[in-house]
Amino acid sequence: MNLPNKLTVFRIILIPFFILILAVPIFSGNVTIAGTVIPNARWIATIIFVVASLTDFLDGQIARRNNLVTNFGKFADPLADKMLVMTAFIFLTAFNKVPAWVIAIIVCRELAVTGLRLIIVENDGQVMAAAWPGKIKTSTQMLAIILLFLNNVLFSAIHIPLDQILLYICLFFTIYSGIDYFVQNRSVFSDSF
Repeated sequence: MNLPNKLTVFRIILIPFFILILAVPIFSGNVTIAGTVIPNARWIATIIFVVASLTDFLDGQIARRNNLVTNFGKFADPLADKMLVMTAFIFLTAFNKVPAWVIAIIVCRELAVTGLRLIIVENDGQVMAAAWPGKIKTSTQMLAIILLFLNNVLFSAIHIPLDQILLYICLFFTIYSGIDYFVQNRSVFSDSF
């Protein structure tokens, strides 16, 4: 297993810790940053999320630079991203930080694209790699999640709801990239009818 794949597996391993920190009330209390109160669990979970997000950036960079792109990486990397992002969005919905309808659209798109990837693998034996709209979607999702968990602390002093702005930008790219994947791979469906 090469380094990019190890980073992907590490990201997957971080997800249960992320869930435990948020679900088990062992970290009571709050931390105040720039006058904004953030529960300790969310602060710690955000650190875990940032580390996991950085592994996403690093594994792709290393894989492309060193020609270490594998079918496992093309499949597991986006799967790890989806698991991490959907877990975070589910908790943010539970914390009333994001509207449930936005997350429903994101989850439906992620499941639909994952299904499309499986059909392509079954038909062609090749794993569909992430395209640029999907990469933008993932990046904006991860940035929005970080700001949402931190109560937009980085931009609260200038009263710009960047967390909400990024949420809707990532929703746009979620829909756009989902449509793009299906349009680019429409032959999969025309061949099966």
